Amino acid sequence: MRIADKMQYEQVKGNIAKNRTQMSELQNQAATQKRVTKPSDDPLAASRVLTNRIDLQGNRQFSKSLNYAKSFLEFTDQSLGDLSEVLMRAKELAISQSNDGSANEESRRVVATEVEQLHNSMINIGNRKLGDRFIFGGFKTQTAPFDGQGRFNGDDGEMNIHIDKEAFVPMNISGGRVFLGDGIDADGMAKQGPRQAKTIEEFNEQQLRDAFPNSVRQPGEGNNGSQVRGPASVTGLEADYGLKSEVEEGDPAGINIFSVMRNLEIALKTNDKEAVQGTLDDLDTALNQVVLTRSQVGSRGMTLDNWMQTLEKAKVDNQTSISSLEDADIFATVSDINKTESTLQATLQTSGKLITPSLLDFLR
Repeated sequence: MRIADKMQYEQVKGNIAKNRTQMSELQNQAATQKRVTKPSDDPLAASRVLTNRIDLQGNRQFSKSLNYAKSFLEFTDQSLGDLSEVLMRAKELAISQSNDGSANEESRRVVATEVEQLHNSMINIGNRKLGDRFIFGGFKTQTAPFDGQGRFNGDDGEMNIHIDKEAFVPMNISGGRVFLGDGIDADGMAKQGPRQAKTIEEFNEQQLRDAFPNSVRQPGEGNNGSQVRGPASVTGLEADYGLKSEVEEGDPAGINIFSVMRNLEIALKTNDKEAVQGTLDDLDTALNQVVLTRSQVGSRGMTLDNWMQTLEKAKVDNQTSISSLEDADIFATVSDINKTESTLQATLQTSGKLITPSLLDFLR
């Protein structure tokens, strides 16, 4: 086989180009410290790196959602703690005024003023906001859940936070459950899931209230508009405020804590010792209701903490997987650079000796 000069030139050019390409790739790896910088470097590794990066970005977004939900639950727990302190103070006052040995008509009127302030404090707690959202309004986060009389204007919706691809955790507690005892069974446990829709009767009743706001009875007026006099009683309380303070047979075990405070206030103002004593059990029930709700908030907070730890571990695992697939071994890269540089130098030297003689040199 005859070897032409052109064949030798092409072979020299190919070898030099191959060595220079290898040197360029190794220098790029040393500069970026990445073994895979484009899909053609390693298609399988590039696909896995892309999948891990998508999971990593999703976990970061889940972490942001969890942090917001955790701050929401922590603020709710703080508010429930303040509510418990208000109820405990009301119970202390009720105990101190429940007998004639340590209280009298004058002291009960003075204490009634403090109970009224405690009632207002409870309304303020129920209308607390985190940022631009009312925390006890359910889905109605832009309007105050409670008015001055303690009537609930929100709903029992639960805002579910996305903590994983197919997992959700509610980050709020409805004010109806905390303050009115809605959704609590007779065994003292909360029902699973919020009520999603009102009944037709409740809807019609609400429409009538919205259409005829002046038809709502004012405090102190009976069914016929006459003033209610005499000692406080459950019947008088229902007539005055449209509230219930005792659990009737067949009703849920929850209690309206605004009703309890109003009942105590009226009993103190009317110097009704028996009515004051009767509010002690209701205050205990109200405290248990708040403690139950607070335990639910705490369990959700623990769930969020566990998920946050899981997400942090998942983010570390994703970073480790990405690093193992695309990062270059710097020591191996530098060694390959030195080896390729030596090969390139040898190729240049041998190629120079190979192409130096030509046909003209033999014709002289």
